[in-house]
Amino acid sequence: MIGYVTVGTNDLPRAARFYDAIAAEMGTGRMMEFETFIAWGTPGGGCGIAATKPYDGQGATVGNGVMVAFEARDKEQVDRLYQI
Repeated sequence: MIGYVTVGTNDLPRAARFYDAIAAEMGTGRMMEFETFIAWGTPGGGCGIAATKPYDGQGATVGNGVMVAFEARDKEQVDRLYQI
């Protein structure tokens, strides 16, 4: 049910080194990477994790940059859930 979890960071290169090591130990790697975030996991696998600079541009603090996402089957399911 959980698709991914993000954790906020103020130091993305440092977070990358930390989560790269964890991912390697768990037999996976990076699956998505942009200027402000990196995600680790296996497409079609279990829950992934991402380290991100907070969307609002503020510093990462307790809760700022943290997100848990439900995994949907497809866009149509997302649309149905949005209507609830």
